[in-house]
Amino acid sequence: MKNDEKRSHRLNYLLKHYMANPRERDLYWRAKQMGVTDSTAKDYIRTVIIQAQKTYSK
Repeated sequence: MKNDEKRSHRLNYLLKHYMANPRERDLYWRAKQMGVTDSTAKDYIRTVIIQAQKTYSK
């Protein structure tokens, strides 16, 4: 699996989790469980929150 595919799958998983449980701390913990660095986990959190806001605004 390519890196961009892996990132996409991870972000989709985190988005589903965030929609069910909108806590940044839990989202960070889930991202860290995937074995990513702190900066990558924070990037994932930003991306997921932005995507969730776009979904809610529709």
